[in-house]
Amino acid sequence: MRHRKKINHLGRTSSHRKAMLSNMASSLILHKRIKTTVAKAKALRMYVEPLINRSKEDTTHSRRVVFSHLQDKEAVSELFREVSQKVASRPGGYTRILKLGNRLGDAAEMCYIELVDYNENMLAASGAKAEEKKTTRRSRRSTKKVTADVAAETKAPAAEASVEKAEPQKEDKTPEAEQTEE
Repeated sequence: MRHRKKINHLGRTSSHRKAMLSNMASSLILHKRIKTTVAKAKALRMYVEPLINRSKEDTTHSRRVVFSHLQDKEAVSELFREVSQKVASRPGGYTRILKLGNRLGDAAEMCYIELVDYNENMLAASGAKAEEKKTTRRSRRSTKKVTADVAAETKAPAAEASVEKAEPQKEDKTPEAEQTEE
């Protein structure tokens, strides 16, 4: 039974695990997306989400607490400057794990772990889906009116086309057209 065993030790000593998670968290903050194993990604998510939550309040104390975990000045400044502003309205769930498949050498399950608000492809796809839903929703009555309007519009251009055929078309002669005729 796995009762009361919350932390995955990842087969490492305590100091090695802390150093690895600190380095991975710095890389995630600086690069916004890293490739790792699923077990490490889950451990990293538990490690980095409280730090991102702490970065929403930009005080000297919170900067010192985050620095004690990351030990990287650039990562701390990036976290407090850019990342905290992007996730300010989000109440939690700052990371996403995308599973990739198994690694060839040892068949370890691989994944991407990324910051949620920085994946432009998924943001664009969700925006496109929202636009599609807005444009395709119609009530049953409005479709009858729309089809009647479309039918009226198709009759009107047909009448205009017959009038245009009756009138002879005038050719506009430009200097370039005259030169090509000669």
